[in-house]
Amino acid sequence: MSRLGNIGAKLYRGEIGYDFIKHRKLWYGVSILITITAIVGLAVRGLHMGIEFEGGAVLTTPKTAASVQQTTHAAEQVSGHQAIVQQLGGGGMRVQIAGVDTSTSTDVKNKLAEELDVNAEKIDAQLVGPSWGEQIANKAWQGLGIFMVLVVVYLAIAFQWRMAVAALVALIHDITITVGVYSLVGFEVTPGTVIGLLTILGYSLYDTVVVFDGLRESSTNVTKQSRYTYSEIANQSINGTLIRSINTTVVALLPVGGLLFIGGGLLGGGMLNDIALSIFVGLAAGAYSSIFIATPLVADLKERQPQMKALAKRVHAKRLKQEAREDGDDPEGPDGGDDSGPPDDDDPSSRPTVTVQDARGNGAAGVQKQRAQPSARNKGGRGRPSGKRR
Repeated sequence: MSRLGNIGAKLYRGEIGYDFIKHRKLWYGVSILITITAIVGLAVRGLHMGIEFEGGAVLTTPKTAASVQQTTHAAEQVSGHQAIVQQLGGGGMRVQIAGVDTSTSTDVKNKLAEELDVNAEKIDAQLVGPSWGEQIANKAWQGLGIFMVLVVVYLAIAFQWRMAVAALVALIHDITITVGVYSLVGFEVTPGTVIGLLTILGYSLYDTVVVFDGLRESSTNVTKQSRYTYSEIANQSINGTLIRSINTTVVALLPVGGLLFIGGGLLGGGMLNDIALSIFVGLAAGAYSSIFIATPLVADLKERQPQMKALAKRVHAKRLKQEAREDGDDPEGPDGGDDSGPPDDDDPSSRPTVTVQDARGNGAAGVQKQRAQPSARNKGGRGRPSGKRR
């Protein structure tokens, strides 16, 4: 077995582990800091919406000798609007210009052909209205709302309402961080971005449900024992699924990271950056929230229950008593007990003395002998002395 496999087996058996629940306030603080940063970035910089949401023109040119910077400058100069240029594999350019309507698209096309020294008839121009992007955004919001409601209902039925609340908080945490990173990086928001956001919700919920399922099995009849508190059982559940969560997250991040950094950065496939960034950030945030946010939040909500408070007191009292016994300070130990217990039947000095008179009337003190009890009686002869009849 590999070293990582040995660590995973020890974590599952509880031989080693990290106390995530004990340091939950630290993780809450880190998450709050990241979330505030994302919200501030979203409020200050906003989102760079694509032409699918704002409307505009998409111009595809044939092979040209102009560079991306030259094409961008020429497109912005002739249109008067911001342009996004991507170089295609055949040497052509894909130019996105927001705010261009039908009346001005032909003039922009002809002027751009003159600047790039290409034939205007070979430039493919497509117009996108803002109403189409608005419909996509509305459908995405509706799908997100329906997904949230179904998740809460399912988790409340299959698990507990406290787990449903924790999972909902984790999902909102993941979406906020992903949107904030999009705002800070400045990537264009496209329909692919919306698809990526809806995709990461499933990944985030999967990791959370895996931990919750282990917690539900481990916490069955938790109040009938006095060895562990609910928070300690929750921490064991996190450690038991930690290696599994890490493995699934790393395996999912590797191809998405290759698509984002190698395909989009080194090879210039910028058209895939929108969906790759949302999935990459969402996967990382989902793995973090399932371990550091969702389960500690469930433990906090459960520890507020009276039965869980009573369980924590019993566990604490039992551990104090055990520590005192190990230190030799137990008042019920062999050296600390009192002598007020019942007398020992094997000690002759503990038996009461009586005066026995002999035939001459002389009394003598002696030890009272116990009356011999008859042997076991059979069921049919109750009250009769045992032995054979003569």
